[in-house]
Amino acid sequence: MDKNTMYGMLLMGAVLLGFIWLNQPEPQPGAAPDVEVTQEQAQAAADDLLASASDSLTRGQFVMLADAVARYGAPDSTGTGHIDRDGIVLAGNGTEVTGHVRVDSADVPVGLLADPAAAIASSAISAKAYTDAVAKVKNLLRDLTQYQGFARYLQGTNDTVRLHNDVISLDVSTKGAMITMAELARYDSFRGGKVKVISGNDDAYSFILNSADREFDTRDFYFRPTEVTDSSVLMSLDLGKGTQFGLRYTLLPDSYVVRLDVEQKGMQSIIPSSVVTMDFVWNQRMLRQEEGRMFEERNSAVYYKYAGGGVDNLSENSSDSKEVNEPVKWMAFKNQFFSMAFIARDPFNNAMLKSTVLSINDDPDYLKEMEAISTLDYNPGADKAATFDILIGPNLYPMLSAVDKELFPDDDLDLTRLIPLGWPIFRWINTWIVIPVFDILGSWFTNYGVIILFLTIFIKLILFPFTYKSYMSQARMRLLNPEIKAINDKYPGQENAMTRQQKTMELYSRAGANPMAGCLPMLLQFPVLIAMFAFFPSCIELRGQSFLWAKDLSAPDAIITWTGNIPLVTEYFGNHVSLFCLLMTVTNILYTKFTMANQPSSSAMPGMKWMMYLMPVMFLVFFNNYAAGLSYYYFLSLLITIVQMMIFRKVVSEDKMRAKMAEAAKKPRKKSGFMARLEEAQRQQQAMLREQQKRQGGGKRR
Repeated sequence: MDKNTMYGMLLMGAVLLGFIWLNQPEPQPGAAPDVEVTQEQAQAAADDLLASASDSLTRGQFVMLADAVARYGAPDSTGTGHIDRDGIVLAGNGTEVTGHVRVDSADVPVGLLADPAAAIASSAISAKAYTDAVAKVKNLLRDLTQYQGFARYLQGTNDTVRLHNDVISLDVSTKGAMITMAELARYDSFRGGKVKVISGNDDAYSFILNSADREFDTRDFYFRPTEVTDSSVLMSLDLGKGTQFGLRYTLLPDSYVVRLDVEQKGMQSIIPSSVVTMDFVWNQRMLRQEEGRMFEERNSAVYYKYAGGGVDNLSENSSDSKEVNEPVKWMAFKNQFFSMAFIARDPFNNAMLKSTVLSINDDPDYLKEMEAISTLDYNPGADKAATFDILIGPNLYPMLSAVDKELFPDDDLDLTRLIPLGWPIFRWINTWIVIPVFDILGSWFTNYGVIILFLTIFIKLILFPFTYKSYMSQARMRLLNPEIKAINDKYPGQENAMTRQQKTMELYSRAGANPMAGCLPMLLQFPVLIAMFAFFPSCIELRGQSFLWAKDLSAPDAIITWTGNIPLVTEYFGNHVSLFCLLMTVTNILYTKFTMANQPSSSAMPGMKWMMYLMPVMFLVFFNNYAAGLSYYYFLSLLITIVQMMIFRKVVSEDKMRAKMAEAAKKPRKKSGFMARLEEAQRQQQAMLREQQKRQGGGKRR
């Protein structure tokens, strides 16, 4: 290139630059930087989209998507399937699919997800929105392929169907086909309204089936209610090609039981015949039903019954879990007064049970979290996969006993074990004596304070012979008190202990008195006291029943309350004072004083005397948080006993008793077996003592 050519090209470049400079538009304030940034963003977006081309849908996936939407989406009259799920709105006819995917407030057309070049041309789609939309559609395609006929029910609206009879109302949700509300018509809640054993999302249960590559959990699907009546509904899934799956609920008339049938048809086309079990999962956050939380929490637990065996339960006082590797007939989440139980027609194969206590600070309206996981035998070809009777109702002994006999007349369900009535001997007293009498009195009277009064009188009449015998024994011992004191004075000191005891036994024998005679009648009355201790806190009939100042006989009758936490006091005594408990304590002190006055050794053992007076005060601390009905019963029982003893003192002549004892002492008396054994033991002990003294004396002489 010569110099002239070089100069010419430079001159042409200078002219071109001058022309561009002279013809550029006048700059606007702030405009130039914005144009520059927009171009950079557009270039970066194009680069990102090109880089994400590998994340786009392939043509094969796009065809599969069109077919899956047509087959498993909700069909319309033209045969086009529709999907509306998690921001994905699609329509497919088997050959093509239209619609959009909503990501970050932007609608990405589904057609662009298989064509990155077209997406690059659209400056409205960011790289992140594109890749997120592709990921969502791929997940949808996987679900549609694996769930098959179930897939169309992954979307829907959460509606409820109301079932009801005279005692209970149930809401069955289309989401999961489970009971989401159970309201008892005859029981009021302390919050207002009726008691709800199930409320909202507090309770959830499901049945789980497994195919080769997918788990079908009923909680994931929206069922369609069919065959709806006031007391029954079929929540069904029509899976196509004659395949159906559903849960049928039938509420029994005037009953707290709803029957659940797991119905199916043609499921062997989806579930392999090698699948022989179905999983059952049940969770519940137990709602607090009583104003007094502490006692309610202590009486709430997971209960279960072994098939052909007894009833057991997890700990009521702490978090607990257990794996049961035996068939289980029923499982129940039990509250103090209300329970929900799944009773299987064919037993559960096993059970994994768990109960977790919830802190009052974290969950003031809930008591515990409970869980039950089990398996059931399953046959894909059977019309009924399983049948259950779901009990949702009060822990009412007559009702539970009737349900037991009506549902399973040939198999004892032991549902009454949901009511804690004590150990076998105490439970026997409650079930055979106390509850029948209580029910009879309940049919005669409407006020439960009056019913408890007559129940107490009835029990005291039964125990009257034992009370009388105990008093007479104590009276004989009291009359012998001067002579016993004379023996103690004549043979003082530890070295005369055996002689003193022997002379005392001889006195008892001559007078016809037995120091054990007063203890035996008291011991025979003790099971009744313990039985009543178990009965009243579990008696739902007292719930909400008022008497005098007590608003609820099943709860403490607080007359003084305070707020705040006082160490030890709040933990053991509570933050209130119960009046019936206070009356019981005062009456107990009077009873103790009356009893101690009848004891011959009351003056000789002052330490024991104060211990006897301390016991009623301890009972005050212990019973302050218990049901007012229980304290009321003990108050009446002690008061009647004091009246009986006062009448005995008036009626029984001590002079005549002393004369009879003197007359009996003159007659030759055959020793009882107990006295003979006691005297023989004393003689052997005296012989051993003399032998020991001889050895000690011989050792000193040496």
